[in-house]
Amino acid sequence: MTTNTMSDGKEIATSFDLASPPPGFVDDPFEIYDALLAHAPVLRQPDGSVLLSRHADLERIYKDTSRYSSDKKIAFAPKFGSDSALYEHHTTSLVFSDPPLHTRVRRIMTSALTPRALQRMEPGLVATVDALLDDMSGDAETDIIEDFASAIPIQIIGNLLDVPMSERGPLRDWSLAILGALEPSLSREHLDLGNRAVTEFKCYLEDLIARRRRSPGDPETDVLTRLINGDGADGKLSETELIQNCIFILNAGHETTTNLIGNGMAILNDFPEQRRKLLQEPDLISPAIEEFLRYRSPNQLGNRETTAEVEIGGLTIAPGTNLHLCIGAANRDPEVFEKPQAPDITRKPNRHLAFAGGPHVCVGLTLARMEGRIAISRFLSRYPEYRVLPGRVGGGRMRFRGYARLPVALS
Repeated sequence: MTTNTMSDGKEIATSFDLASPPPGFVDDPFEIYDALLAHAPVLRQPDGSVLLSRHADLERIYKDTSRYSSDKKIAFAPKFGSDSALYEHHTTSLVFSDPPLHTRVRRIMTSALTPRALQRMEPGLVATVDALLDDMSGDAETDIIEDFASAIPIQIIGNLLDVPMSERGPLRDWSLAILGALEPSLSREHLDLGNRAVTEFKCYLEDLIARRRRSPGDPETDVLTRLINGDGADGKLSETELIQNCIFILNAGHETTTNLIGNGMAILNDFPEQRRKLLQEPDLISPAIEEFLRYRSPNQLGNRETTAEVEIGGLTIAPGTNLHLCIGAANRDPEVFEKPQAPDITRKPNRHLAFAGGPHVCVGLTLARMEGRIAISRFLSRYPEYRVLPGRVGGGRMRFRGYARLPVALS
């Protein structure tokens, strides 16, 4: 790197504002990620928050729940308004809560996603994937996102809560609107869309929960019945906690898994040598999934709030400071990953942070891996020569990285 290029990289990094990113960042943030890692891995933002990019810093913060809180009541009040539907949802759901709420909900989810439970789910997942592949068998072209990747988690998570098949239609749009409100910067239109989605989702779930109370499901397989009963937790959830965490479960398992599958299919298209390697050695599908998670993490950003004064990278940070944890950058940290800018489906070890870490590590990580592994391996087995066509459309988000449209020719 020339001195001038190094100077440019430093300027790019030190002037970066997550709330007002430069043009092109949403579509391709990776040059800026690399500049942040090289020149400003701990970066104070204009609003007083701090952006962190190093793998070691994120890993340490995820493990330390005494000095770094997941609770977002203070941070989200000015963002959403403390009386809004979005505020109630995002401050009550599992991901943005601390114990004891986090402990109660997580226990229920963990007890429902045991290895035995996942083993029981696998035949249904295979059948869902194969049915989608059969549906496209007569088509020359398809949209990987609309016709395949987004349909899989809706069915799997819908099955977990035993949502009737005829009632699953609105779930994806609700999910996209609610999670879209987590972007660092929001328009009034997106706020209104998110609030309306939470309100409609709540109305639907109030009715579904009432029906389930009248006619409980099998708690061995029905997570909603477990949540209602408080099974495996220290006391039952309040009605608000119950509803908002049902929304969280349906949302969290949807968009991130859709992105994992879509991103993986795009990577195999864009790096033909990786596809050839996987076709030659199908057993590489598990490490391939880990590399897709690292290279194009479905979730690019996380957050924590300091509960005490801390020092990170020589910067003293006051209590109550919002920290932006840049997962997408940490997964490219050259201190941890050799040649991080290139995908390598044989990479070992692969200590990516796509599922966060510590007590808040994604509760559905094993299910997401299983969905990605079965979906991509079976698609590739059926259509090994697929190719992505012009016209792919990015998801348009900083926090969640994926595609809104990914058209492919099947042969």
